[in-house]
Amino acid sequence: MTRFTLLKVGLLAGGLVFAGAAREELAPSPASVQVVALDECDPATFNAALGPDFCHNVTLGAFTVLTDLFAKAQAGTPDPGWDFEPDALKIKEGTTLNVVDQGGEPHTFTEVAQFGGGFIPPLNTPGETVAPECAGGFSNVAVARTRILQGSQLQITGLAKGEHSFQCCIHPWMRLKVEVK
Repeated sequence: MTRFTLLKVGLLAGGLVFAGAAREELAPSPASVQVVALDECDPATFNAALGPDFCHNVTLGAFTVLTDLFAKAQAGTPDPGWDFEPDALKIKEGTTLNVVDQGGEPHTFTEVAQFGGGFIPPLNTPGETVAPECAGGFSNVAVARTRILQGSQLQITGLAKGEHSFQCCIHPWMRLKVEVK
């Protein structure tokens, strides 16, 4: 290779490195991350027991009837179709969590020091102690503030560095660990 060819290759390589570095600097970290609350409530059985329009599930097919939801929880095998997605997150400090309820009924997205039971005893795994942050249900203003209705969203901002645990205080097996870096 001639010196001129080497110089061109060197300039091209340097330009690519510079362009890549510039691209990395310009790509911001996401300002927000979405968390989805899901459930499979059966409108017929939930609405018959809990009132008209309680369950607004529009899923085609796999519904859980109300009695099965309680039976599974009491057997220590809660329904896996009731979940926060994803189950774990790693985010940068300053990232907002947008929690969207795409299920058919209300949930909470409550930060707890340690996972535990919720405020509806028959939905707790036998022997599980109620998470103190869930005690009192919706009469506890801190829990009421974390309620998300079907089709609505809740924004969580200002999470400090470290690990954070969130659960639904109604369906306590719905859990999410968030690590803030």
